[in-house]
Formats: sequence, C-alpha cells, structure tokens
Amino acid sequence: MRTSRHPHRTRTHALLGALLASLATLAALLGTAPAAHADTSICEEFGSTTIQGRYVVQNNRWGTSQTQCITATDSGFRITQADGSVPTNGAPKSYPSVFNGCHYTNCSPGTRLPAQLSAISSAPTAISYSYVSNAVYDAAYDIWLDPTPRTDGVNRTEIMVWFNKVGSIQPVGSQVGSATVAGRQWQVWSGNNGSNDVLSFVAPSAIASWNFDVMDFVRQAVSRGLAQNNWYLTSVQAGFEPWQNGTGLAVTSFSSAVNTGGDPGTPAACTVSYATNVWQGGFTADVTLTNTGSSPVNDWKLGFTLPAGQQITSAWNAGLSQSSGSVTASGVAYNAQIPAGGKVSFGFQGTYGGNFAKPSAFSLNGAACGIA
Repeated sequence: MRTSRHPHRTRTHALLGALLASLATLAALLGTAPAAHADTSICEEFGSTTIQGRYVVQNNRWGTSQTQCITATDSGFRITQADGSVPTNGAPKSYPSVFNGCHYTNCSPGTRLPAQLSAISSAPTAISYSYVSNAVYDAAYDIWLDPTPRTDGVNRTEIMVWFNKVGSIQPVGSQVGSATVAGRQWQVWSGNNGSNDVLSFVAPSAIASWNFDVMDFVRQAVSRGLAQNNWYLTSVQAGFEPWQNGTGLAVTSFSSAVNTGGDPGTPAACTVSYATNVWQGGFTADVTLTNTGSSPVNDWKLGFTLPAGQQITSAWNAGLSQSSGSVTASGVAYNAQIPAGGKVSFGFQGTYGGNFAKPSAFSLNGAACGIA
C-alpha cells in the first residue's frame, strides 16, 4: 500500500519547523540539550543531541502522540521505546535519525553543508544498521537538495535510500523502473508528497552496512530532472521510519564527509589547543587551531560541542554560532585562510552551571582534529 506524504516534509511541518527553531533557540539559551558524551536518552518529540562533536542525533517524532524514546550512543543511536502504531497506508510515526548538515536551523558542528553540488568532488559516507523483526518500518538514508543554501524548512527534493523495509509499506509515488547505483541494484520510485519531490531507491534485500558516495545518488536526481548542478546539498540523514513498534532498531555507526574542489578526501590535518580560565559561573576559552597539513585551508569552520549548561556570551577573532550546545566557529575577513603549517586563534567568554568541563572533540570543515 502506498504511503502518504511524510509529515516532517509537508506544508504543515513549516509550522512545526518554526516551533522547533524556537525550541532550539530556547534550549541553547537555557543550556538544556547536552552533547552525548555517554549514552543520552531523549524522549522529547523534537529533542536532539550531538555525538562525536560533529553529528546531530534527533528523536523527530511527529506522526503520533505515543511515546518514543531514543538513546544516543558514541557512534549512533537506538530506539528504546516506540509505543503505538499508525496505519501502513499512511505516513510513519517518526524519523529518528543522525545527520550531517542542517535540519530546520539545527546544524551539526563544523558541517560543510549546505554546499553547491557543482563544488562537491565526493561525499563519502558509511552506515551500519541493526534490525528487529517485530516491527513495521523502513531503514532510510535521506539526502536533501534545494535550489538555495537553506538551513531551515522543507527542501525541494528528497532522495531516500531504503536499506531495508519490513511490512506492507512503500515509498512515495510509484515504481518507475530499476537502476544500478554505486554498484548495487535498486528499485526506483518517484513521486511528490505535496511539498517536495521524492526519489527513492529500494534495496531488493536488506543491507546491514555499506560505505558509498552520496554523490552517486545525487547524480541520479540530476539526470532525472529532479535537481540541477547549481543546487545545494543541505543534509544527509540516516535513521528509521517506523509504522508499528520499532523498539530495538539502531544505527550502530555513522560517518559523513563532504569534499569540495580539490579536496583529497582524507581527514583534515589539524590540531586544537583549548585553554580556559574558569571562575564560579563563568569562564573564558582561548582556542588555537593549527593547520598541520601541506595545503592552505580556506573558509575554515571549527565544530565542537560545549558540555551541558555552558553558554557563550561573547567572542573575538571568529564568528561563533551555538545551537543546543553545538558550536561552529568560522573565520572572519582577516583570518578566513589558514596557510599550511599556520595557526589561527580566537576566544570567547561564557557561563556555566554545575561542574565545568571542556569539549571532548573538534572537527575542521567536517573532519576530526587532534587535541594538543
């Protein structure tokens, strides 16, 4: 039976997106969305946290009023409670997922997205799923494309890669054929959910884990007239759409990188020194980012996650944005490039509650840095 539009991708979700953005802002002000340093339980319908200092895990429950809880782990997440069910000829209950990029103003730390398709040389990713048998669901890797570099709202085109499906469910639209993409055979579905175009690739049998290049699927959308090379990749997301039950489903590992221009596709060569001066309720941080590679880094973005209760109040020598604990520091006009072997320093002042701690991980333009 055909699924109807997904509520997190419909016109009505624009209102939910605005609410979510407000909640994210409030959470940032209150410091109530900690990063997942250890297993972190989330039961709020749009609750989120960060893992590895570079990805966002979100509960994203919108199709039911029944309880759904997930636990973010160091490498992914698992569904720990998924009450109730919805008809299989309608939309699923939710889309708990982990993502790189921007989703309704919530951007992962240090992300290189949005990025124009023509500028992306490769977007390598790896995903591992753990499945259960007593549920109706799909395991979907989502790729979002838009004519503009938007960080909020519904994008124009959604690519869904179904690694697995259990039960009488099917993608939006109808099957339009089959295709070989990234060395695998897929059923191809195409349709529109009333808000955006959806191009789906359904595996004929379950895939538990896979490494692939997101751009292989993006090129399919372009060749089918559902995107153009001057459009933008805004996010990639991996998770589940459950209709019935779902407890025990898990993303056991996830990684995503976006290489632009002449990027070699290797991890960024960088180190970070993070020195602090702490007093009761407040602190300053002096950050030194060193480019240990052999090429300059242009338009650098350093991503990290502040521990729970910490909030930035002012900054110098960099532009800083904070959302639910996730921080992205970016170069300003006079230090936007870091030469090979060079350094850039910036700092900020903030407040904290409880015990003070430092960030545990940093990423430069989406790739992990060492800590000096």
